[in-house]
Amino acid sequence: MTYLITIALIMGIALIGIGVDRLYRAFAQSHPQLGPFRESNKGCGSCTGSSTCSSGSCSSHSD
Repeated sequence: MTYLITIALIMGIALIGIGVDRLYRAFAQSHPQLGPFRESNKGCGSCTGSSTCSSGSCSSHSD
């Protein structure tokens, strides 16, 4: 029984994480006036995605 509860909890946590990510992406897409948002597939999780992760600046983002 403990095994099934553990599997259900892990699956639930994973699904909640996916849901939060989708909500974040929808919010970022519907509010472009707030500036560039962090993209998860860019290095260090920064909005610039460049190799200068220590700068912490998103103002130089130009796509």
